[in-house]
Amino acid sequence: MMLNLSRVKAGSYFNDLLFIKMSLQQTISENVKTAIHTLYNANLESVEFQATRKEFEGDITVVVFPMLRVVKGNPVQIGEAIGSFLVENIKEVIAYNVVKGFLNLVISDSYYLDFFAAAKKEKQFGFVSLKEGEKAVMVEYSSPNTNKPLHLGHIRNILLGHSVAEIIKASGKKVYKTQIINDRGIHICKSMLAWQRYGKGDTPESTGLKGDKFVGNYYVKFDQIYKEQIAEGIAGGKTEEEAKKEAEILIAAQEMLRKWEASDDQVVQLWEKMNGWVYDGFEQTYKTLGVDFDSYYYESNTYLLGKDNIEEGLSKGVFFKKEDGSVWCDLTEDGLDEKLVLRSDGTAVYMTQDIGTAIQRVKDNPDVGGMIYIVGNEQDYHFKVLFLILKKLGYDWAKNLHHLSYGMVDLPSGKMKSREGTVVDADDLVVEMEETAGEISKELGKLEGYTDNERNEIYKIIGSGALKYFILKVDPKKRILFNPSESVDFQGNTGPFIQYTYARIQAILRKADFDWSKTIVDIELHEKEKELIKQLELYPEVIQNAANDLSPAIISNYTYDLVKSYNSFFQNVSIFGADSEIEKLFRIQLSDLVGSTIQSAFRLLGIKVPDRM
Repeated sequence: MMLNLSRVKAGSYFNDLLFIKMSLQQTISENVKTAIHTLYNANLESVEFQATRKEFEGDITVVVFPMLRVVKGNPVQIGEAIGSFLVENIKEVIAYNVVKGFLNLVISDSYYLDFFAAAKKEKQFGFVSLKEGEKAVMVEYSSPNTNKPLHLGHIRNILLGHSVAEIIKASGKKVYKTQIINDRGIHICKSMLAWQRYGKGDTPESTGLKGDKFVGNYYVKFDQIYKEQIAEGIAGGKTEEEAKKEAEILIAAQEMLRKWEASDDQVVQLWEKMNGWVYDGFEQTYKTLGVDFDSYYYESNTYLLGKDNIEEGLSKGVFFKKEDGSVWCDLTEDGLDEKLVLRSDGTAVYMTQDIGTAIQRVKDNPDVGGMIYIVGNEQDYHFKVLFLILKKLGYDWAKNLHHLSYGMVDLPSGKMKSREGTVVDADDLVVEMEETAGEISKELGKLEGYTDNERNEIYKIIGSGALKYFILKVDPKKRILFNPSESVDFQGNTGPFIQYTYARIQAILRKADFDWSKTIVDIELHEKEKELIKQLELYPEVIQNAANDLSPAIISNYTYDLVKSYNSFFQNVSIFGADSEIEKLFRIQLSDLVGSTIQSAFRLLGIKVPDRM
């Protein structure tokens, strides 16, 4: 990871909650080192911790085995000696037990109550305020072509990008969200030509179709006609390669591209009109998905960028010219190959414009110190080359560039193909998810007594949450097999399961129609209460880890673990039937913090939570 989003350290500017946790661990670490020196006259450089296994009593486990490098003896006896030393010297450590080479420490209830009290006071529990002077991070995502609607593959890209941006913000960084729209090239001219020939003057308004879907239909139409002409050519005696190159409709599209590049008025007007339809359609989808952008870059404006940078690189010796006049970058010493950056006729390649666009973005936003590109894993090599070239050109921020390479999304029916019209349209999928949520909710009888409007709104929240959670809970690097009905299951590691727990908590808070805000500093914690606070204690660090790893899956699966812990608490501990008033108030407060943490975590994933469900 190259973003310099440093891991959490005790005493840093991160919030007090992390300091409480990390300072206890630091105190234990220092005392373990002191114990080793005092008891065995040896010096220990570091102490290894891990979570205590559920079958043993304890909250923090010190691993004794690594100490045998400096202390000779039985690990159980060494653990017993260290445990006794810690109980005597650290007030938060109230008991211990040793299992083989693992020293399990029991931490006092007062420590967890202090943490809980501090967490309740936080305006945004787990979030870190923006540090003054900190460099910003730019996140590029979506970046669609304007010849087709957004589809399921785009959805993974968009959801990853939006969530990663929100997580990095929560970790204490300023973030710019951007995209580059691929609005030029032969693929755009294909849909333009097909509409010109076969559209009969139809528009999105006259057909009732979203603009991006409307234009995408003509991209599919072009491919159908193109295949027919190829078949005719082959039947007429041409080879397949000849038939493909000489198909009349392809030659016409290539001519249209030449006219666009020559700024032909009629072609440019057609291009502006059809792209305008697509942009309107994209914006509707972005609004439905709940994502946003701070800036837009268009390839029609950026495709000439980078040429000046190539000249600069030639003068610095970063690039070299071949005899035909083409310009290359020799990356063989870096384990790659020679990369073309300018054709012999002086025209740019994709690498040229990507170099220029990256440099332009920093000119437009001088506080940017790094960029994250959310792009599928088929572009891994391209980004290795791009980042390396930018470093060789001497840009300091180039060391903070990262390609979040994600796996494709498959359906049970197989891979999607835009040209053949076999993609799963993003808007259609969202509607299907809402309908699936509605069907399952009706079967379970969960929304009886609600008005139609109330039910439909909850179906939207459940359906959207199911889709987003199913995609974001998977490590970005892994390929996904997406099954809509599985994602809307109300049991297991799904969005609706977590949303239902949140709604249950809201019902508890509505039932507590009295003042339960009293500060509680002295109470004996139930085992399930303590487990729940320990899970909450992880949240600030989870955000930092998710930001470092650029992985919403870390947030997703943490939230699922938190919900499982809460449901275990709910099933084993009575809230309103508590033995004392103070216990009842505490359990309501604990439920409230869990609920707000679920809501906070889901907000980082772009998911809403319903108050009733």
